[in-house]
Amino acid sequence: MKRILWSIFTIVVMNACKNNETNITDSSAENTTAINIPANLPYTIVNVYPHDTAAYTQGLEFHNGFLYEGTGLNGESFLRKAELSSSKTLQRTDLAKEYFGEGITVFNNKIYQLTWQNHKVFVYELKTFKKIKELDWAYEGWGLSNNGKQLIITTGSSNVYFVNPENLQIEKTLSVYDNNGPLANLNETELVNGVLYANVYQSDRIVRIDTASGAVTAQLDLSNILEKNNQPIYPNRDYLNGIAYD
Repeated sequence: MKRILWSIFTIVVMNACKNNETNITDSSAENTTAINIPANLPYTIVNVYPHDTAAYTQGLEFHNGFLYEGTGLNGESFLRKAELSSSKTLQRTDLAKEYFGEGITVFNNKIYQLTWQNHKVFVYELKTFKKIKELDWAYEGWGLSNNGKQLIITTGSSNVYFVNPENLQIEKTLSVYDNNGPLANLNETELVNGVLYANVYQSDRIVRIDTASGAVTAQLDLSNILEKNNQPIYPNRDYLNGIAYD
């Protein structure tokens, strides 16, 4: 499954602007004919921050000046609140050893956290990290964000699910595609000004998705980002995983 062992957090500014599920289709993305090749978005590295290489980062989110991080691996998964500049942990809760933690999002003064193959979503009080609820989810859990009304969940397929935060009922399924057809391995997501961004697992791509049609309208190519910033490389372990917008 998804593993990330970067020793850094890289802050990128864009200068523009495993799957066990039954396929649930949405009429938005059935026609993939005459799709343009996604444009490449230019970007600038504005800062690089330290990060614990032992943390298998799965989800990231900025909230009120702090970084919230969810990590994976059975027996090692946790949720934490941290200072970005130092990576100092300010608050933390560990998952039971049978759970592999995944994407997180802050929503209505609560933190939602996916699990990979456990079919559970944990809900915590934002202030105390007290777990207040467990919800059942039918599929694998990969990436998580929200649009202010719904949770946005990916499962490693080409589908993005918009779900009710109270009961995880699917209210919309968005089928994502580019010029090559359905785009699988959609992972961590972030909604920015109504536009959805997602990293494609085990690739160097972050794609920009039209939430009305499911079309990939542009992409960020982060190939060689570590080399370009003189950072150590861990072969077979360094994948883009966890994106956040501040």
